[in-house]
Amino acid sequence: MTETNKAHVILLSCGSFNPITRGHIHMFEKAREYLHKTGRFIVIGGIISPVHDSYGKPGLVSSRHRLTMCQLAVQSSDWIRVDPWECYQGTWQTTCSVLEHHRDLMKRVTGCILSNVNTPSTTPVIGQPQNETSTIYQNTANKSVAIKLWGKMSESLGKICCVRPHMERFTFVDENANLGTAMRYEEIELRILLLCGSDLLESFCIPGLWNESDMEVIVGDFGIVVVPRDGADTERIMNHSSVLRKHKDNIIVVKDEIDHPMSVVSSTKSRLALQHGDGHVVDYLSQPIIDYILQSQLYINASG
Repeated sequence: MTETNKAHVILLSCGSFNPITRGHIHMFEKAREYLHKTGRFIVIGGIISPVHDSYGKPGLVSSRHRLTMCQLAVQSSDWIRVDPWECYQGTWQTTCSVLEHHRDLMKRVTGCILSNVNTPSTTPVIGQPQNETSTIYQNTANKSVAIKLWGKMSESLGKICCVRPHMERFTFVDENANLGTAMRYEEIELRILLLCGSDLLESFCIPGLWNESDMEVIVGDFGIVVVPRDGADTERIMNHSSVLRKHKDNIIVVKDEIDHPMSVVSSTKSRLALQHGDGHVVDYLSQPIIDYILQSQLYINASG
């Protein structure tokens, strides 16, 4: 497939990130690598969206700290960014609403019609520039199209950001901002996929935990990229849910020939290691995050 025929993907990961671990970043990297290997996708960006403080999970530290740790975790990445939209809302947001927010936002910023997994868009161009600027999406031999597209999108997002108190380092996109005329892109398919571990996939099988209509939208309209954790049997998990079975073709399971040590890393293990002074915490968290946690005295005496 040519690059213009491949689906251009933004990976969105929602969660507590309490704290964000090496495993979370590894999940993004493995997903991108696998999607590229399929020959069907180009991953142009990744978004980390920490949950609102009112989520109510025991031991959940303030979003101010979690956002800062997430930013420290991606400071050297040229394709993953942290989005504080969830944390700035008045209350907890469902995963479905977060996906819809980013889909609508990207639609407005890029001028592209974002497609879902069942009805790929054939003509995502809806905007024309007012000036004579050249087409943003260009298939050149010397530069990565994916990087150029994400770069231009990030540039557009940056132009409409607003600074909030104590959050200067984060790019906040105001959905009420005046975005002006949409830029023109050549015809591409642009999609937002939910990136998650197999533990989140398994939670879909717990009766009453998820709203069934939300599950239909998440799996049926958007699609999921699953990175198995700790030897989980994703095939068995999917067979336990009628919604997952129904939309099985919309679930991409990242296959790895070997069990990577990052697949067993978790925020829970990281918090326990911090509480017990376990030196293995350096295997779970990057040093800037460990330094921040110690400086802010997080988790040390916490439970959960």
